[in-house]
Amino acid sequence: MEDKSVSKEFDKLRSKWKLERYMRNAVPRSIQVTISVSFTIVALVCMLAMGVALYNSFSVRSEKMLTDSAELTLDQTVLALEDYLRSMRRMSDAIYYNVIKDQDISRESPIEQMNLLYEAHKDYLISLALYTEDGQLVCASPVAVEKPEVDVTTQDWFKTALARPENLHFSLPHVQNIFVDDPTFRYYWVTSLSRAVELGGRGVPEQGVLLVDMNYAVIKQMLEGVNDNPSEQYVYLCDNSGAIIYHPMLMQIEAGLYRENNSVAASYDDGSHKEEFMREKRIVTVKTMSYTGWKLVSVIPTSNSYLGMKDIRYFVMMILSITLLAMLILNRMVARRVTRPITKLNDSIREIEMGKVNPSVYIGGPSEIEHLGKTLRRSYDQIDQLMKDMVASQEEKRKSELDALQSQINPHFLYNTLDSIVWMIEGAKYDEAVFMITQLASLFRVSLSSGKTIIPIEDEIRHASNYMNIQKVRFKDAFTIDFDIDEEIKNYCTVKLIVQPILENAVYYGVKDMEDGEIRVKGFKGEDGDIYITVSDNGFGMSSEQLEFLLTDDTRVRKKGSGVGLINVQRRIQLRFGQEYGLKIESEPDEGCVVTIHLPAIEYTEENRKALESGKERGDEE
Repeated sequence: MEDKSVSKEFDKLRSKWKLERYMRNAVPRSIQVTISVSFTIVALVCMLAMGVALYNSFSVRSEKMLTDSAELTLDQTVLALEDYLRSMRRMSDAIYYNVIKDQDISRESPIEQMNLLYEAHKDYLISLALYTEDGQLVCASPVAVEKPEVDVTTQDWFKTALARPENLHFSLPHVQNIFVDDPTFRYYWVTSLSRAVELGGRGVPEQGVLLVDMNYAVIKQMLEGVNDNPSEQYVYLCDNSGAIIYHPMLMQIEAGLYRENNSVAASYDDGSHKEEFMREKRIVTVKTMSYTGWKLVSVIPTSNSYLGMKDIRYFVMMILSITLLAMLILNRMVARRVTRPITKLNDSIREIEMGKVNPSVYIGGPSEIEHLGKTLRRSYDQIDQLMKDMVASQEEKRKSELDALQSQINPHFLYNTLDSIVWMIEGAKYDEAVFMITQLASLFRVSLSSGKTIIPIEDEIRHASNYMNIQKVRFKDAFTIDFDIDEEIKNYCTVKLIVQPILENAVYYGVKDMEDGEIRVKGFKGEDGDIYITVSDNGFGMSSEQLEFLLTDDTRVRKKGSGVGLINVQRRIQLRFGQEYGLKIESEPDEGCVVTIHLPAIEYTEENRKALESGKERGDEE
């Protein structure tokens, strides 16, 4: 076999179109892209880290601002509520210490003083009432008629006041249901302030209960003022056990449409707390009111706690986007400036890879790139000269080998053919003799081909046909031959004298001794675009052991025939077209044999013929 490096060089020259297609489709990772991507990734990671840190910092500050604002709102609201409750307590003290304690209830009624106090505070009060220990109404302001079925001794505010006489007691909001509804006194929502008092009479002090019904609307109005947008933040009021006194969505809660975590919030200490309720994270701020123990609770959903961060978020995103765009442009400019000399040198190497004659090698840029360019130029010149010398030597070797192969045509075939012609002439078979001479002349004309080794497939098939015509006469039509060659492949290149040796083997080792021998020659272009010529016979075939060495061991070439064995045909095809082309043999004993010739689809032109014969790049390929 030939030297592998030389074969590869010829394979590359003869497969230029495949290399060009590869170069068009290849997408190498350039240094410029690597540098640009690397710097961009580093810059992006740094900016993202900085953006996340800034955003987290702003988020913490925003959350702190919201909680501070909520605490401030609660402080102001608690002060207002405590001021209101304090005024009610002072009024209760005034009634008790200045009116009730100084009078003998059995002889005179404190109704006038209570009416005066009521009139002074009627915007905040619904009613004032004084009861004895056994639940008897002493007096009430404004004047009202007690419902006959009402028993105040069973109501919580009454029992609590007597049970703990030392304290003032505030009830949950409820509808006043003690007095008869008339045009001057309607039902109202109230919060009751009750306390135990001493009633003077007959010199024996008795216990009683003073009831101050505060207008719940006052408390509601105060809290509604801080609940302008309950969907984002709201405030509600509950007692120390969690019972709701006021809630902006109280109707929804009572209807079961909304739930509140009030029982848990009542257990919180004063300050801000984070909790998760109904799969929603929220910030809960609690403030306890003096006198009552009520808790004012502010609720801020976490999803809304960052609403104030929208502008900052957009600002940070805009800054990051602008910075990233600037970094991309800067990285690209720097990478292009750094890699431009390398890219130019790479283009020079690509030209060399594609086999361009006398490629322009870039020499410039930094000293390292300039040194590489000069070294590449010198190396290319040396390799080019060595290749020229090697190609010339190899071409001479191929021509000598081809001449030697062609000279192996068995003179015995020529002798037998001439002897047959003499016999025909002596037998006055002049037409047959003329036919034999014509076929023999055509046979040798194609064999010589003016010294050409590359001929059109049409000529090669004509040569094979002439040979088979002679053989049919010699063997007295002992077999049939059929040629089926597609017109489109007849003007493609082939090495000459590759079909005739295969036909000769088919005659001598396949169908010569058969009564109904058949040989078929078929030529066509395959789906892969290459040329295929098959020679099949229905002869005796051969075993797999014989097939194994038929194209690899030239010591097994058979003695009969022209002497130009299949291994020589295989070698001649591969010398011209490359290792991927050549012969493929399929056979089984008593099943005949099929020999397939595989050739590249190279259109036959004078330029391509000279390129193939000289071993240089051909100018017109498909």
